[in-house]
Amino acid sequence: MTLLITNARLLDPASGRDGPGAVLIRDGRIADVHWGAAPPPPDAAEVIDGGGHVLAPGLTDLRAFVGEPGAEHRETLASASAAAAAGGVTTLVCMPDTNPVIDGPAIVDFVLRRARDTASVNVLPAAAITKGLAGREMTEFGLLAEAGAVAFTDGLRAVTNAQVMRRALTYARDFGALLMQHVEEPDLVGDGVMNEGEMASRLGLHGIPREAETILLERDIRLVRLTRARYHAAMISCADSVEIVRRAKEAGLPVTCGVSINNLVLNENDIGHYRTFCKLSPPLRDEADRQAVVAALNEGVIDVVVSDHNPQDVETKRLPFAEAADGALGIETLLAAALRLVHAGDVALPRLLAALSTAPANLLGREGGRLAAGAPADLVLFDPDEPYVLDKRRLKSRSKNSPFDEARLQGRALLTLVAGRIAHRHEADA
Repeated sequence: MTLLITNARLLDPASGRDGPGAVLIRDGRIADVHWGAAPPPPDAAEVIDGGGHVLAPGLTDLRAFVGEPGAEHRETLASASAAAAAGGVTTLVCMPDTNPVIDGPAIVDFVLRRARDTASVNVLPAAAITKGLAGREMTEFGLLAEAGAVAFTDGLRAVTNAQVMRRALTYARDFGALLMQHVEEPDLVGDGVMNEGEMASRLGLHGIPREAETILLERDIRLVRLTRARYHAAMISCADSVEIVRRAKEAGLPVTCGVSINNLVLNENDIGHYRTFCKLSPPLRDEADRQAVVAALNEGVIDVVVSDHNPQDVETKRLPFAEAADGALGIETLLAAALRLVHAGDVALPRLLAALSTAPANLLGREGGRLAAGAPADLVLFDPDEPYVLDKRRLKSRSKNSPFDEARLQGRALLTLVAGRIAHRHEADA
């Protein structure tokens, strides 16, 4: 199949180039990128008019929780990938928090086969660092990587045992694997349910101190200094963590980090009157911390932005705030929510797209994240300015726990291509 997308604003975050042009796609890959005037279409090529909208590499989301296997009532690979495509995400990394846990080659193989048969985007499984996510016994990194695991993480849980973490980092170094740690010390979190501070006191809720994040992050970075393994802090959320990561990078350590879209564009005030859709891990911080992580994203201290997509059903969310499960939908609204930073003048669009596509693809050693001949034709055409009010009932996910329900958003994916195939085309409202 040959496809020519013309009359588009091409934006390549890998090179920073931004300007009008056209892209020719053949056999699932970018055959040519034409900056400026579009060439005549080849014979039998389908031509799509980009309408002057932005054409960029598809997003790669490093952190998405999918219920399959074991919790298909919350989400399936098919529904998660449909939501991803609708949001311009062409590759998602699914977490190992499933039933059974993704801690053996057979489960990795199951996920890959199931995704091949039912998913409309690229689905890459991350395997568990420890068996059963129990934090005690390491999994077989070599066999899991051979089966197709692209990274190792215990998902929603942190590896708290320092000896186990040291061994895991050592093995990861020997296999060239990427370890992604959820940096929250569970004993310091305790029964906390939101950011510790005045807001928590006013709501009468137990707080989670920033030290629950920073103490574990400091420990891990010292272990990285000991082992020299590749380490990725899945999500940081406060100014102190930014400084810790900055110092590690300045010291030349192989450390990277991500931030949840929620911590970039929301703060603890969005909890309002106990909105459980905003009960998250890490929690929403105060405005000063939010501004600090936005500045760190701009500076390049924060490498990637993730959706932290975590579907929850009404049985786990329609509860008193302290009893509700952590987690929010995020994959379908990732791009639109991130564009808030662009519209506010906080982050330039090329820098934002680099954190959403190029940097995560590079971390995984994937070819995507660039507009260049030979690259996979995983692309998104989006209108960064289209305004709308989000209606959670229209989301593709099986669950509806979006913190952006009824929010005013600006920016929509119009066309998503995966290996040159149309995975999503937005139909305008009647």
